[in-house]
Amino acid sequence: MTKYNTVAVGGTFDHLHKGHKMLLTQAFNIGKNVLIGVTSDSFIIKLGKIKGNNYNTRLNNLESYLQSNFLGRKYEITKLDDYFGDQIYKKEVEAIVVSEETRKRINLVNDIREKKELSPLKIILIDTIVADDGRPISSTRIKLGEVDNEGRCVKKYKK
Repeated sequence: MTKYNTVAVGGTFDHLHKGHKMLLTQAFNIGKNVLIGVTSDSFIIKLGKIKGNNYNTRLNNLESYLQSNFLGRKYEITKLDDYFGDQIYKKEVEAIVVSEETRKRINLVNDIREKKELSPLKIILIDTIVADDGRPISSTRIKLGEVDNEGRCVKKYKK
């Protein structure tokens, strides 16, 4: 089902959950090579997110998951100190896999790519993966103890 030579995907990948796994699976389904950007600790702080696992822990967990599920596939992991990183501006990158929450930023990437005389990225949108309560699964909700990595509700909370 490979459609593209090189596909990009990015995220914090803290508490690898069902949504992350869907994002990565789609990237490997459509791409021969997958560029994976992982948010740095300093960028997490800059974004005001709840700090969870440090970069090295997140990287090791991601590597373990990739080795278990995409053995023999070509991928490259880079650290993101901003939303996109430099990899996204490589000529060979043809598509990006995103969720609805990050989709809006891709127009900015394509504007910059156009200024650099690069082809715009094809946007591959995946559905938001929701927990049993109908709200999106996120690492923040996992850290708060609302849901587990599969989206099962863990405790009662105020909506």
